[in-house]
Amino acid sequence: MPEYILFPSDYFDKKAIDPDLREEYDGAMSTDLFGILIFSYDDWFNEGKLVLDTRPERQVSAVYRGWMMKPEQYGNFYSALLENNIRLITSPGQYERFHIFPNIYPEIASDTAKMLVFPDGKADLEKIKREFSRFMIKDYVKSVKGTKFPKFFGSAVTEEEFARCMEDFYSYRGSLYTGGICAKEYLDLKTYGGKTNEYRVFVINGGIASVSPNSLQPGYASEPDMGLIEKYLALGSPMYTIDCAELTDGSWRIIEAGDGQVSGLSPGQDPKSFFRALYYLFT
Repeated sequence: MPEYILFPSDYFDKKAIDPDLREEYDGAMSTDLFGILIFSYDDWFNEGKLVLDTRPERQVSAVYRGWMMKPEQYGNFYSALLENNIRLITSPGQYERFHIFPNIYPEIASDTAKMLVFPDGKADLEKIKREFSRFMIKDYVKSVKGTKFPKFFGSAVTEEEFARCMEDFYSYRGSLYTGGICAKEYLDLKTYGGKTNEYRVFVINGGIASVSPNSLQPGYASEPDMGLIEKYLALGSPMYTIDCAELTDGSWRIIEAGDGQVSGLSPGQDPKSFFRALYYLFT
């Protein structure tokens, strides 16, 4: 049972909460169900040094709510916290399993886009084109959505064009680049009012904590297939997310999965309700 929620501080003030997580902090505080711990963002993410606002006198369990870390960094974080009497609910192995998409892909392969993985980071364009007529590119963790990088490539893309685009991809990801390259079959998502119909599901301790619209779609958009979600409530981690989306034919597919500690809440999701669900799913 987690007793504390652990948040990163403001970059410039070790005693203040990261402003991007202020609503979550306020929501957790308002439940009166958890203690709050804060660690210094700057010291950890830039120096690899754990600086806490307080050290519990006995070992306590905690949920981390904050920014993504590479698996090795999370492992160090977990160990450093343990030395300070704080045990995160998600082990390094569980974190890596969900944070690195190719690790969890075999578990959800029948309900998600087909994928080819290139561990060395060198995507074989001819192999990809033999498999998919259209495809998207991401590393083991994220795509570069919201940049000039193409949303997808078609079978007409040339080696030269693809190579130029991949230079941009590596530049965009920079030091955040993780693992290798994934080429995923491109799926046509249904839109409502120009917005895709995507939902984020938080699975906590084997139960559904929330199912929330995740793409600012209008309220009249179709709701997700709960049968699809219920198939994946026992994937071997105490807290993870499943993102699903409606396709143009009305069917639903999983489009992403991730560690629940570093997955953000959906736009407009109520933090207090989220933390209350987290508490009661562990009791």
